Amino acid sequence: MNSAGEKVQLADPVPVQLLKADGTLVEHPVFSRYVQDLSEQQLLGLYRHMALERRFDAEATSLQRQGQLALWVPALGQEAAQVGTIAALEPTDRVFPTYREHAMALYRGISAEQLMATFRAARHTGWDPHEFNFNGYAIVLASQVLHAAGWAMGIKQDAAAGHLDRDRPEDEIVLTCLGDGASSQGDVHESMVFASSYQLPMLYFIQNNHWAISVPLETQSRAPLAHRAAGYGFEGIRVDGNDVLASYAVAKHMAEQIRGGSGPKLVEAVTYRMGAHTTADDPTKYRTADEVQAWQAKDPVARYRSWLEAEGLLDQAYAEQVDQEAAQLAADLRTAVHSMEPIGLERVFDTVYAEPHRQVETEKAWLKDYEAGFAEDEGQSVG
Repeated sequence: MNSAGEKVQLADPVPVQLLKADGTLVEHPVFSRYVQDLSEQQLLGLYRHMALERRFDAEATSLQRQGQLALWVPALGQEAAQVGTIAALEPTDRVFPTYREHAMALYRGISAEQLMATFRAARHTGWDPHEFNFNGYAIVLASQVLHAAGWAMGIKQDAAAGHLDRDRPEDEIVLTCLGDGASSQGDVHESMVFASSYQLPMLYFIQNNHWAISVPLETQSRAPLAHRAAGYGFEGIRVDGNDVLASYAVAKHMAEQIRGGSGPKLVEAVTYRMGAHTTADDPTKYRTADEVQAWQAKDPVARYRSWLEAEGLLDQAYAEQVDQEAAQLAADLRTAVHSMEPIGLERVFDTVYAEPHRQVETEKAWLKDYEAGFAEDEGQSVG
């Protein structure tokens, strides 16, 4: 039962799908209407954002392989889940991402330079969260879901007090993103307890890409992740995360209910990580080529483009325009990365606390000695 005394049903294990793998549109009694409300411009915009992110991702991966980035977190294959979901929200809704929501960040207007600052170690975060209503990337696994609950608690309390000191819209909701691996963290449990108990305006968005680094989904959970919501007293639903139209429709539907005061909801987007967990990972060590090939046939960008072309919505001129924009985005990314300088060592440690801290000073001294060792080794090799 939820707080209203209504019975919460388990999510259908079959994900909601509006666009089949071959690009054929199917009808759904609940969710089709949301797609019908989209204009031609909005439909093309979904494709544009997916294509831009894919080119951006490929360029970032290349830059890491060239030694320009210490690490990159690819999102290849997850474009539809991210673009469809963020497009369904209002610009004033607050997003708490993990470290893989590149499509969402770009959709909100965060630039290539801003997005890359963290991975280049040029800044702790590259953008002002308040400007884009999009928090900085959370590297600590699942930490963002607690931060999201705190923000949603503030929304709830402001509404109860009858004023909005933060100049926020009354129907603001919070989107918190996490992966299937993070769903096993205790922080997620604590966040969901608070969200359910206080009926917080939160949408939990789990991108189930089937692998928590090298741990397969079947090891992580014996049931669909969307079923977790019922244990806390709210609704969960599964969606085909490689279907941008279904991702949009489900997120739009859930957001409408949350704005209406129904409390938190959960969406499990069933998708697949086509590349590595990060560029430090070798997925060939733990998954088969046949598995990857089977998911390649469900490619979200190709699927959606096929439907747009069949409907006469996407012509060659628009496709070329998007390709040119994507190429410019990649060029901007290269320029930004090459021009960035790393954060000074002193600043990294000296801005942790307002006052000096013994443990921080000890760690700073250790790192200085460690780096000095490399300089000594180089001097010896030259001599």
